[in-house]
Parts: sequence; structure tokens; C-alpha cells
Amino acid sequence: MLETQLDIHRRELCEYCVEGSPFVADLFDKIEKDETIVRAKDAASIGMYPYFRALSETEGVTAVFENKQVIMLGSNNYLGLTTDPRVRQAAIDAVRRYGTSVTGSRFLNGTLELHLELERRLARFVGKEAALVFSTGYQTNVGTISSLVGKGDYVILDKEDHASIVDGCTMSQGEIKRFRHNNVESLESVLSRLPDDAGRLVIVDGVYSMSGDIAPLPEIAAVCKKYGARLMVDDAHGMGVTGGGRGTAAHFGLSDQVDLTMGTFSKSFASIGGFIAGDADVIYYIQHKARALIFSAALPAPNAAAALAALEIMETEPQHVQTLWDNANFMREGLVNLGYNTGTSCTPIIPVILGDDFHTALAWNALIEEGVYTNPVVPPATPPNGALLRTSYTATHRREHLEQALRAFKVVGERLDLIPTRPELNPAQ
Repeated sequence: MLETQLDIHRRELCEYCVEGSPFVADLFDKIEKDETIVRAKDAASIGMYPYFRALSETEGVTAVFENKQVIMLGSNNYLGLTTDPRVRQAAIDAVRRYGTSVTGSRFLNGTLELHLELERRLARFVGKEAALVFSTGYQTNVGTISSLVGKGDYVILDKEDHASIVDGCTMSQGEIKRFRHNNVESLESVLSRLPDDAGRLVIVDGVYSMSGDIAPLPEIAAVCKKYGARLMVDDAHGMGVTGGGRGTAAHFGLSDQVDLTMGTFSKSFASIGGFIAGDADVIYYIQHKARALIFSAALPAPNAAAALAALEIMETEPQHVQTLWDNANFMREGLVNLGYNTGTSCTPIIPVILGDDFHTALAWNALIEEGVYTNPVVPPATPPNGALLRTSYTATHRREHLEQALRAFKVVGERLDLIPTRPELNPAQ
């Protein structure tokens, strides 16, 4: 067996340490013992590792995965705009005019009029005074939270909030409290025990990325008002989906009761990046305090232009949102009729909850063989014994794509004993 670089380094350490000298710890010793890495290598050795595997082609509703064409049920391309000719052309025109990068931060030479136009349009779209664009959605949450929340403040999270929210809270130096998922009584219990003289920020997802359910914003907003807490909604999966495309606050008619609305461009906006919207003075404060904004290169012009073009389509062509919901409802009904557990999903994110990691991996692989691509998700990204196949749907899926996907779920479910065998059932109905 060939000696690895890690083996060589250990041998050199041993040769360096004379007898009787103190033990020298190696930072990399943890790697070969890490349970996640061990399991990943074991799965990869038998061809069952589903992560970091490349697509060779993708056009939105279908893709080519390891030389096999598959129906894509793993994308967040909710409105199907990544392949819209108008969005593509906007990005191409921006490259021709501005090049591929602004090569600087927004704080210095990286702000383009294109960024400012996008921010003005986004603020109006979500019913806020101002918006601020970041280079990624992750940076948006990290930059916003860490700039607003400080030592002595409290940030209160739903237990299923996105990892970027958790990371932003960790960087903020504020104290983190959590409440049970979508449980308003649990939220009130947490808020009622906090000191009156401390700042409080409640953060929830509008649409939850794994369970596909919606935050009960009317009740959450009422509790926040009662206890003087500010409310931030991460609507990464709500933009282009709920509220006629304008997000979860608009869905409930509560745009004026949500203090901060966050969105990303990597889903319905067919690009990459993110934004935070709120009162003008709050956004101005974040703009001058968010290290994730100040110390990162600005969003490249083609990405800003693509997001702006997608926004224009959302504003002028509401039929795409309706088609998205029609497709999602068709699939949810079909999966439930087959006998699958889709949990509390009520959006175009539909989990197929299988429970254990092994059956989830088997089902993912079997569905690939049947020509359907899904996303396998296991703990800690789900609760214990809550492993699932995350499926999501777009406005550009045609009915024949969905019917073929349901047939594949029926075949795989019966083969792996995940659902009852019911020959009389037509999964396309």
C-alpha cells in the first residue's frame, strides 16, 4: 500500500521526537476517525454515496447524471427561470458591458448602478423602504444577524431554521434561544423569560427547506409585538412561491409587521446572491456594519442582471406561480395516494419521509435507475429517524414529467417495500 501524505507526516514527527520528549499532537489526526468521513468513504466504495456527484448537463426539468437522463426533482428552480431566454440574455448583455467581475467590495469600487436598481426594485417588490444585495444568501444572513445582534442581545430561532441563520447568530455574540418548530406557545414561553432591557430578534424561515411547511406568521408576529421583539423572515424558499411570488409575509398580508425580509437569488431568481429588506435606516446600518458585505467582492454584474430580469418576469407574469402550485399539488396528491409520508408539506417542497438512512440511500439510487433525481437528506439535517428524499417542483415541469416520476416512485416503493403494493392504483391520477 502506498504511503499517504498523512502517514509520511506522522513518521517524520516520530523521527523528530526523541525518546522522553512530550507528545506532539497532529491537527489532522481527527480526520481518519471522523464518523462522517468514515461513513462517506464506506458508501462511496460501494457506489452509494449520493453527494458531490456531478451533472454533465442540466436544462431545468431534466438533467444528465452519469450518462443517464433524469427528471430533475432536486432543484430549487421554482419558476424555471434559469433557462428563460430573457434571463439568459440579460446576463450575457451584462457580461458584455461590465465584464465577469467588479473586482471589489460594495464598500469601495464594487457598487454598480445595476446593484442600486436591483435593490430599489426588490424593496418595492416586498413592500419595504430599502434593500441591500449581498453576494450569496449565506452572507446575507450572516452579515445581517451579526451586525444587528450583539453582546447582551437575544436571538430566538425556530429549531428548523437554516444553518446560515445559526452561523450568523453564533458570530453575533448574542445569546441564542430556540423554540419548537412552528410552535407559537413555545416561542412565547421563551420570550416571556427574557429580560425587558435586552434587544430581541426572532428569526424564522418563511418556507422551511426540508419539511416544506410555512411559518404561522400571523401568530408569530402577534407574539413578537406583545414582547417587543423584532421579527426577521428568511424567505429564501418563499420568494417566487408564496404570496403570488412576493413571499410569505405577502401571503399573510403582513408585510408591514415583518421587520426584515431576507431572500436569495439562487432559487426563483435564477442567479446567485441574496438580499435583506426593511426600514431604510436599518438597512443603512447593516450596510455599514456587515463584515460579510464590506469584506467580500460585490455580486458580479451578470448575476445582478439575471436576478433583475427574473424579478421583471415575476412582476409581470403571475401565471408561472400558479403553474408551479398546480404541479406541486398534483405531485403531493400522487405521492400520498401511493402511500408515501409527505409530512406537513403544503408548498412545492415535498419530502418523502422514509425514516432510516439505509432505505433512503437505497431509494435514491433506485430512483436514479428509474430516471428520477431526488435529494437524499439524513440526520443531522433532519430529526433522528427522519431521513427523507427531498423533492421540489417547478413551473416548467410538464405533466408527463410528473406522471413519469410517480410511476418511478411506485416501482421503487413496491420493490423496496416502502409502500403497499396496489396494482389497481394509477399513480398518474
